[in-house]
Amino acid sequence: MTGEPLTADPPRDGGPGRADHSGVMRMSLRDPERFGEIFDAYFTEIHGYAAKRLGPDAASDIAAQTFLEAFRVRGRYDASRAAVRTWLYGIATNVISKHRRGEVRGLRARARLGPVQDEAGHADRVDARVSAQGLRGRLAGAIAGLSAGERDVLLLVALADLTHEEVAAALDVPYGTVGSRLSRARKKVREALGGTDPTRDLEDDHG
Repeated sequence: MTGEPLTADPPRDGGPGRADHSGVMRMSLRDPERFGEIFDAYFTEIHGYAAKRLGPDAASDIAAQTFLEAFRVRGRYDASRAAVRTWLYGIATNVISKHRRGEVRGLRARARLGPVQDEAGHADRVDARVSAQGLRGRLAGAIAGLSAGERDVLLLVALADLTHEEVAAALDVPYGTVGSRLSRARKKVREALGGTDPTRDLEDDHG
């Protein structure tokens, strides 16, 4: 935690049609059972993110740990700094950080699998997507070579569809740090993949 002020847009919970659960978070302090609404609203999404990063075998434990920690520290949630969704991604990233070595080993193993071919044979495009086994092929190998901070920023943007402001809030780092880490990560990915950056396709798929 840096303690530095963040530059951020007003919190949002993931786009049109998604409810703002900050009120539910406040009510859960008096009525802990209300936290079940937070769990129901976001567990599947956080589980999916964990599966993309660490594989399906670890995803349930990661997601469960995320929500246990969120419940434990829910009194610290500050709606003025981040939407509930963004806050949960920050906690999930902290939980995943305890599995750094396993994540890198898994990425390197999936790098050896090669890309999944689709019917049209667009290997690079499919390599940029996330299958049930998570990132794989050359992209997995490239991401394994990033620093922990670069990997967190890149995957929160590319997989979780967080804005730069939301990533700053989730990781509690300055906005400028997000930009510099993302720029370095993209440069390294392009160099590893011969000038292409398939993580941008992931963002396009979300858009």
